[in-house]
Amino acid sequence: MPEALTRVTREIHRASLTGKLFAAMLAVNVLVISAMAVGAQLSFERGFLGYLEKQEVKRLESSVGPLALAWRDHGSWNFLRENRSLWHEIMRPYAPASYPVSGSAPLPRLPVSSLIGTNTRFTLLDARGAYVFGNPSFAAVSPRRPIVVDGKTVGWLLMVPFKRATEAGDLRFQKTQREASWIITIAATLLAILTTLWMARALASPLRRIASATHTLAGGDLSARVPTVSGGDIGQLEHDFNHLAQTLESAERMRSALVADISHELRTPLAVMSGEIEAIEVGVRPMSIEAVRSLGGEIKRLSRLVDDLYDLSLADVGALRYHHEQLDVCETLRSALRRSARRLGDAGLALHADLPEEPLWVRGDERRLQQVFTNILENVVRYVDAGAAVFVTAREDARTVRIDFDDSGAGVPDAYLPSLFQRFYRVEASRSRATGGAGLGLPICRGIVEAHDGRIDASRAPQGGLRIAIELPRLQEPK
Repeated sequence: MPEALTRVTREIHRASLTGKLFAAMLAVNVLVISAMAVGAQLSFERGFLGYLEKQEVKRLESSVGPLALAWRDHGSWNFLRENRSLWHEIMRPYAPASYPVSGSAPLPRLPVSSLIGTNTRFTLLDARGAYVFGNPSFAAVSPRRPIVVDGKTVGWLLMVPFKRATEAGDLRFQKTQREASWIITIAATLLAILTTLWMARALASPLRRIASATHTLAGGDLSARVPTVSGGDIGQLEHDFNHLAQTLESAERMRSALVADISHELRTPLAVMSGEIEAIEVGVRPMSIEAVRSLGGEIKRLSRLVDDLYDLSLADVGALRYHHEQLDVCETLRSALRRSARRLGDAGLALHADLPEEPLWVRGDERRLQQVFTNILENVVRYVDAGAAVFVTAREDARTVRIDFDDSGAGVPDAYLPSLFQRFYRVEASRSRATGGAGLGLPICRGIVEAHDGRIDASRAPQGGLRIAIELPRLQEPK
């Protein structure tokens, strides 16, 4: 038996989702229907039949009086053998105080249903317990009442149990009820099978679609989607799957673009250095200070790119190290402006700084914040044309410290502003990579600012160019 059960369990586990749902729901329905059928049968036998038993006991007690009167009139029970119909008249339900004697007015006719069971339900015995009339099949434990005349017991009236009388008298009501119960049970089971099959298919259909799409997605086809046709939790699952697939597809595109951009960024300085060295080797270009400077510039550019990629990868996994301490961000910003002032002047850009005299306290890593400010100013040098101006302001409110970098250059179209913090993104694809950066500065800045629980945004500056706004949590009580 355990082996068979194990086999059945194994087959259920191997079955399809529709089969499992169908088996589970059908089992529940069959159990419920069976329980209802058994309950109805028990209710009928113990309730309805019990009620009939009680009614017949009352009838037993009410029939003792008329039988005693009949015995007193005839002096024995022989009159019942001679007039069998008189038994029905005496045993009729709700009999009068006297039985119908000769010459008296006939009693009203009873319906046939009131006469059913008179012979099969009751048995008349004489004083010695010998059978006289009624149902000859009776049990010693059958309910009985004495028939007493003038203080003397002249007989006994017994009531055969209802079930025994039913079998003996071939009354088919109980049998009919059982058959009807079985018919109803079978019909309900068939209906449950059809309903369960429909529900199992309806429930499993969206899950099968999701499972099929998941298999396709796992196979590498990131364009797999499922139609969102369901409601409730299944509909939410379909929506979440499509969102996941779309996110994976977008991430794969970004990965491919990232690999392509990194390859291009690395190839450019390597190609320049390779060309310079080859030209020196074949004698086309003499070995000079200018050639060495050119090679050194490309090496520095390549080194910066590698450093930026390393910092960005560390920021992505949260491994970029920070040494947070209490610091005056205004002083950190002044230091970055002093280091970038020459670069801004050489690019023909005027610098206007509006910083408060009192300190603006934050908790952060001074070296990383210096890196953020320097990257933003370096972007200004690379992408803002000569003759423009740069405006740097800092202020605080009750909760944050805000630093704005504005320029009066050509600016960035509003449609491109949300993309400025994406890796390798450039507004002008045709800009020379020799003068422009790799598109990693602002993404690194975003990672550092977010690590300080701050935010960085790009918008249109009041002067017409680009605004880079940084908000950092203000240190409420500096020590």
